[in-house]
Amino acid sequence: MSLVRGVIALLVLALALILQVSLFPHFAWQGVVPNLALLVVVASALVRGPEFAATLGFVAGAMIDLAPPADHVAGRWALALLLVGFIAGKVRQDTRPSASAVVLTVAAASFIGTSIFALTGPILDDPVLTVPEMIQVILIAVVWDVLLTPFVLPPVMALFRRVQPAQVAF
Repeated sequence: MSLVRGVIALLVLALALILQVSLFPHFAWQGVVPNLALLVVVASALVRGPEFAATLGFVAGAMIDLAPPADHVAGRWALALLLVGFIAGKVRQDTRPSASAVVLTVAAASFIGTSIFALTGPILDDPVLTVPEMIQVILIAVVWDVLLTPFVLPPVMALFRRVQPAQVAF
C-alpha cells in the first residue's frame, strides 16, 4: 500500500505542476500564479503528517525548480516546500481539521513558502527583487493560494485519506 500511496501522490503532484506551468500563467496576477504544488503539499501534511509532507514537499519543489520556465537557482522551491510540508504537518490533528483551520494553514504555508523562496534569492545572488516587490509577490501568492483552497484541498485531502491505511489502536 505504501508504493500505491507514493505513486498516487506523485500523480497528483504532476497534475498540479502541469496545471501550474501550463494553464495558470494565462491567469497570472502581476506575474504571480497560484502554487498548486504547495496546496498539494499542505493537503498531504494535514492528512499524512510532517514526514510524508516534507518528502513530498522536497519532490514538489525540485519539480518546480526544474520545470520550464524556471528562471531561478534550482533548490529554492525544494527548500521552501520541504519546510512548508514539515511545518504544516506539525499542525495536523488526529481529527479532521475545520474549514477555517485549513484556510489558515494554507495562508500561513503560502506566506512561509513564498517568503523562503523570495529571501533565498538575495542569499544565492539570484536575480533580486526589491523589498516592496517581494512583499507584493508574497501577498499576491497568499491571496491566490487561499482563493484556490476550497477547490483543491478538499478533493486532494479526500484522496490522501482514502489511500491512508486505517489506524491501528493498541
